[in-house]
Amino acid sequence: MSSAIDSVVAKIRNMPPDLQKEVIGYINNLEQRSNKTGTQKFTFEWEGSLAHLKDKYTSVQLQHKVLDWWN
Repeated sequence: MSSAIDSVVAKIRNMPPDLQKEVIGYINNLEQRSNKTGTQKFTFEWEGSLAHLKDKYTSVQLQHKVLDWWN
């Protein structure tokens, strides 16, 4: 693995400064994406948000309605 990193570093060093900045930006973007993956846990903050509609729709009708609202 170290040789792969050394190879990447050598290639970056041979690039002009503007491309080096672009590579760093890309690496930062990848790092942010990798930190987001799997770190956020699902919450039920939305629970009960549609309670006011329970007498008007069944749960299946609400599911379809929510999909309509999203699209």
